[in-house]
Amino acid sequence: MIRKVIQIDDEKCTGCGFCAAACQEGAIGMIEGKAKLLRDDYCDGLGNCLPACPAGAITFETREAAAFDDAAVKKNQIKQHPETLACGCPGTQSKSMERNSNTDCGCPSAQAKQMQPEQNAAVTQSLLEQTSQLQQWPVQIKLVPVNAPYFENANLLIAADCTAYAFANFHQHFIKNHITLIGCPKLDEGNYTNKLSEIIKNNQIKSVTIVRMEVPCCGGLEYAAKTALQTSGKFIPWQVVTISTDGRILD
Repeated sequence: MIRKVIQIDDEKCTGCGFCAAACQEGAIGMIEGKAKLLRDDYCDGLGNCLPACPAGAITFETREAAAFDDAAVKKNQIKQHPETLACGCPGTQSKSMERNSNTDCGCPSAQAKQMQPEQNAAVTQSLLEQTSQLQQWPVQIKLVPVNAPYFENANLLIAADCTAYAFANFHQHFIKNHITLIGCPKLDEGNYTNKLSEIIKNNQIKSVTIVRMEVPCCGGLEYAAKTALQTSGKFIPWQVVTISTDGRILD
Protein backbone atom coordinates (compact mmCIF):
# COMPACT_ATOMS: atom_id res chain seq x y z
CA MET A 1 0.00 0.00 0.00
CA ILE A 2 1.04 3.62 -0.49
CA ARG A 3 1.46 5.38 2.83
CA LYS A 4 3.62 7.79 4.82
CA VAL A 5 6.65 6.40 6.66
CA ILE A 6 9.87 7.92 7.92
CA GLN A 7 13.15 8.01 6.06
CA ILE A 8 16.56 8.56 7.67
CA ASP A 9 19.37 10.45 5.95
CA ASP A 10 22.43 8.31 6.64
CA GLU A 11 24.84 11.20 6.00
CA LYS A 12 23.11 13.52 8.48
CA CYS A 13 22.66 10.84 11.17
CA THR A 14 25.16 11.31 14.00
CA GLY A 15 24.30 8.06 15.78
CA CYS A 16 23.02 9.74 18.95
CA GLY A 17 20.20 7.20 19.30
CA PHE A 18 17.55 9.75 20.36
CA CYS A 19 15.17 8.66 17.59
CA ALA A 20 15.43 4.98 18.56
CA ALA A 21 14.65 5.92 22.15
CA ALA A 22 11.65 8.01 21.09
CA CYS A 23 10.16 5.30 18.83
CA GLN A 24 7.85 3.34 21.12
CA GLU A 25 6.98 0.91 18.33
CA GLY A 26 10.55 -0.31 17.88
CA ALA A 27 10.66 0.63 14.20
CA ILE A 28 14.07 2.30 14.53
CA GLY A 29 17.26 0.59 15.62
CA MET A 30 20.95 1.41 15.77
CA ILE A 31 23.08 -0.50 13.27
CA GLU A 32 26.81 0.13 13.04
CA GLY A 33 26.40 3.48 14.76
CA LYS A 34 23.59 4.75 12.52
CA ALA A 35 19.80 4.88 12.95
CA LYS A 36 17.90 2.59 10.58
CA LEU A 37 14.23 1.92 9.88
CA LEU A 38 14.06 -1.76 10.78
CA ARG A 39 10.54 -2.61 9.61
CA ASP A 40 7.96 -0.65 7.66
CA ASP A 41 5.09 -2.37 9.48
CA TYR A 42 6.40 -1.09 12.84
CA CYS A 43 6.33 2.55 11.68
CA ASP A 44 2.96 4.20 12.43
CA GLY A 45 3.84 7.32 10.44
CA LEU A 46 3.13 9.66 13.36
CA GLY A 47 6.72 10.85 13.62
CA ASN A 48 7.45 10.83 17.36
CA CYS A 49 11.07 10.38 16.33
CA LEU A 50 11.27 13.60 14.27
CA PRO A 51 11.57 16.14 17.12
CA ALA A 52 13.97 13.82 18.95
CA CYS A 53 16.56 14.06 16.15
CA PRO A 54 18.94 16.99 16.78
CA ALA A 55 20.57 16.58 13.36
CA GLY A 56 17.39 16.85 11.28
CA ALA A 57 18.15 13.50 9.68
CA ILE A 58 14.55 12.19 9.77
CA THR A 59 11.78 13.20 7.37
CA PHE A 60 8.59 11.68 6.00
CA GLU A 61 8.25 10.03 2.62
CA THR A 62 5.18 8.59 0.90
CA ARG A 63 5.90 5.29 -0.79
CA GLU A 64 4.90 1.65 -1.12
CA ALA A 65 5.16 0.15 2.36
CA ALA A 66 3.65 -2.62 4.43
CA ALA A 67 0.64 -1.57 6.49
CA PHE A 68 1.23 -0.67 10.11
CA ASP A 69 0.81 -3.87 12.12
CA ASP A 70 -0.32 -2.97 15.64
CA ALA A 71 -0.52 -6.62 16.72
CA ALA A 72 3.06 -7.28 15.61
CA VAL A 73 4.25 -4.16 17.43
CA LYS A 74 2.57 -5.20 20.69
CA LYS A 75 3.95 -8.72 20.38
CA ASN A 76 7.45 -7.28 19.94
CA GLN A 77 6.98 -4.93 22.90
CA ILE A 78 6.00 -7.86 25.13
CA LYS A 79 9.03 -9.78 23.88
CA GLN A 80 11.28 -6.83 24.70
CA HIS A 81 9.65 -6.21 28.12
CA PRO A 82 8.67 -9.61 29.56
CA GLU A 83 9.25 -8.40 33.12
CA THR A 84 6.30 -5.95 33.24
CA LEU A 85 5.08 -5.55 36.81
CA ALA A 86 1.63 -6.90 37.63
CA CYS A 87 0.90 -4.08 40.07
CA GLY A 88 2.18 -0.74 41.25
CA CYS A 89 3.36 -2.00 44.64
CA PRO A 90 6.97 -0.70 44.53
CA GLY A 91 5.79 2.84 43.84
CA THR A 92 3.39 2.83 46.78
CA GLN A 93 6.09 1.54 49.12
CA SER A 94 8.33 4.57 48.67
CA LYS A 95 10.84 4.83 51.51
CA SER A 96 14.12 6.36 52.58
CA MET A 97 17.00 4.33 53.97
CA GLU A 98 19.44 5.34 56.68
CA ARG A 99 23.10 4.76 55.82
CA ASN A 100 26.20 5.41 57.92
CA SER A 101 29.88 4.78 57.51
CA ASN A 102 29.99 2.01 60.12
CA THR A 103 29.51 -1.66 59.37
CA ASP A 104 26.22 -3.29 60.34
CA CYS A 105 27.78 -5.24 63.23
CA GLY A 106 30.88 -5.07 65.39
CA CYS A 107 32.27 -8.54 64.70
CA PRO A 108 34.45 -7.82 61.63
CA SER A 109 35.87 -4.69 63.28
CA ALA A 110 36.81 -6.63 66.40
CA GLN A 111 38.67 -9.18 64.30
CA ALA A 112 40.39 -6.46 62.28
CA LYS A 113 42.04 -5.00 65.41
CA GLN A 114 44.16 -8.13 65.70
CA MET A 115 45.60 -7.63 62.20
CA GLN A 116 48.46 -5.56 60.87
CA PRO A 117 47.56 -1.99 59.77
CA GLU A 118 47.70 -2.80 56.07
CA GLN A 119 45.49 -5.87 56.59
CA ASN A 120 43.09 -3.83 58.72
CA ALA A 121 42.78 -1.22 55.96
CA ALA A 122 42.15 -3.89 53.33
CA VAL A 123 39.37 -5.49 55.39
CA THR A 124 37.76 -2.10 56.12
CA GLN A 125 37.82 -1.17 52.44
CA SER A 126 36.36 -4.54 51.49
CA LEU A 127 33.51 -4.09 53.99
CA LEU A 128 32.77 -0.60 52.70
CA GLU A 129 32.59 -1.83 49.12
CA GLN A 130 30.17 -4.54 50.12
CA THR A 131 27.79 -2.15 51.91
CA SER A 132 24.89 -0.83 49.88
CA GLN A 133 24.81 2.96 49.64
CA LEU A 134 21.25 3.15 48.27
CA GLN A 135 19.33 5.95 50.00
CA GLN A 136 15.76 5.28 48.83
CA TRP A 137 13.27 2.96 47.17
CA PRO A 138 12.03 2.70 44.43
CA VAL A 139 14.78 3.66 41.99
CA GLN A 140 13.17 3.28 38.55
CA ILE A 141 12.39 6.66 36.97
CA LYS A 142 8.96 5.38 35.95
CA LEU A 143 8.08 4.34 39.51
CA VAL A 144 9.38 7.13 41.76
CA PRO A 145 6.77 9.60 43.05
CA VAL A 146 7.45 13.19 41.98
CA ASN A 147 7.13 14.66 45.47
CA ALA A 148 8.89 12.01 47.56
CA PRO A 149 10.42 13.52 50.74
CA TYR A 150 13.87 12.13 49.94
CA PHE A 151 14.16 14.55 46.97
CA GLU A 152 14.41 17.56 49.29
CA ASN A 153 17.98 18.95 49.26
CA ALA A 154 19.10 15.87 47.34
CA ASN A 155 22.12 15.28 45.19
CA LEU A 156 20.35 13.56 42.31
CA LEU A 157 21.93 10.68 40.40
CA ILE A 158 20.30 9.83 37.05
CA ALA A 159 21.89 6.65 35.76
CA ALA A 160 21.44 4.26 32.86
CA ASP A 161 20.65 0.72 34.01
CA CYS A 162 23.81 -0.82 32.58
CA THR A 163 26.23 1.54 34.32
CA ALA A 164 25.92 -0.23 37.68
CA TYR A 165 26.83 -3.52 36.02
CA ALA A 166 29.70 -2.12 33.98
CA PHE A 167 31.39 0.01 36.67
CA ALA A 168 32.60 -2.19 39.52
CA ASN A 169 32.52 0.29 42.41
CA PHE A 170 29.26 2.00 41.45
CA HIS A 171 27.81 2.29 44.97
CA GLN A 172 30.82 3.98 46.54
CA HIS A 173 31.68 6.14 43.54
CA PHE A 174 28.21 7.29 42.46
CA ILE A 175 25.30 6.18 44.68
CA LYS A 176 26.85 7.23 48.00
CA ASN A 177 25.13 10.39 49.34
CA HIS A 178 22.87 10.56 46.28
CA ILE A 179 19.23 9.86 45.53
CA THR A 180 19.35 7.40 42.65
CA LEU A 181 17.09 7.20 39.60
CA ILE A 182 17.71 4.61 36.90
CA GLY A 183 16.26 3.87 33.49
CA CYS A 184 16.96 2.60 29.99
CA PRO A 185 15.77 4.86 27.15
CA LYS A 186 15.98 2.00 24.67
CA LEU A 187 13.81 -0.45 26.61
CA ASP A 188 11.45 1.78 28.63
CA GLU A 189 8.37 3.12 26.89
CA GLY A 190 7.93 6.87 26.56
CA ASN A 191 10.24 9.75 27.38
CA TYR A 192 11.74 10.61 30.77
CA THR A 193 11.82 14.37 30.18
CA ASN A 194 8.45 15.27 31.70
CA LYS A 195 8.95 13.13 34.82
CA LEU A 196 12.45 14.48 35.46
CA SER A 197 11.26 18.05 34.85
CA GLU A 198 8.54 17.67 37.48
CA ILE A 199 10.99 16.22 40.00
CA ILE A 200 13.46 19.08 39.51
CA LYS A 201 10.77 21.79 39.48
CA ASN A 202 8.93 20.58 42.57
CA ASN A 203 11.90 19.80 44.82
CA GLN A 204 15.01 21.53 46.15
CA ILE A 205 17.60 19.57 44.17
CA LYS A 206 21.21 20.48 45.07
CA SER A 207 23.02 18.84 42.14
CA VAL A 208 22.47 16.45 39.24
CA THR A 209 24.88 13.77 38.06
CA ILE A 210 24.06 11.89 34.86
CA VAL A 211 25.84 8.56 34.39
CA ARG A 212 25.44 6.92 30.99
CA MET A 213 27.07 4.21 28.92
CA GLU A 214 29.10 5.06 25.83
CA VAL A 215 26.53 3.35 23.57
CA PRO A 216 24.40 5.67 21.38
CA CYS A 217 21.01 4.73 22.85
CA CYS A 218 22.11 6.15 26.22
CA GLY A 219 22.02 9.57 24.58
CA GLY A 220 18.28 9.56 25.18
CA LEU A 221 18.78 9.55 28.95
CA GLU A 222 21.33 12.37 28.80
CA TYR A 223 19.06 14.40 26.50
CA ALA A 224 16.04 13.96 28.80
CA ALA A 225 18.01 15.00 31.90
CA LYS A 226 19.55 18.05 30.22
CA THR A 227 16.17 19.13 28.83
CA ALA A 228 14.60 18.74 32.28
CA LEU A 229 17.30 20.95 33.78
CA GLN A 230 16.80 23.60 31.10
CA THR A 231 13.02 23.69 31.41
CA SER A 232 13.12 23.81 35.22
CA GLY A 233 14.30 27.43 35.17
CA LYS A 234 16.69 26.63 38.01
CA PHE A 235 20.47 26.95 38.15
CA ILE A 236 21.65 23.58 39.42
CA PRO A 237 25.22 22.24 39.17
CA TRP A 238 25.30 19.19 36.89
CA GLN A 239 27.73 16.83 35.23
CA VAL A 240 27.71 13.93 32.79
CA VAL A 241 29.90 10.86 33.31
CA THR A 242 30.28 8.27 30.54
CA ILE A 243 31.13 4.64 31.28
CA SER A 244 32.75 2.42 28.66
CA THR A 245 31.37 -1.04 27.90
CA ASP A 246 34.43 -2.53 29.62
CA GLY A 247 33.75 -0.57 32.81
CA ARG A 248 36.02 2.48 32.62
CA ILE A 249 35.12 6.14 33.23
CA LEU A 250 35.66 7.89 29.90
CA ASP A 251 35.05 11.49 30.98
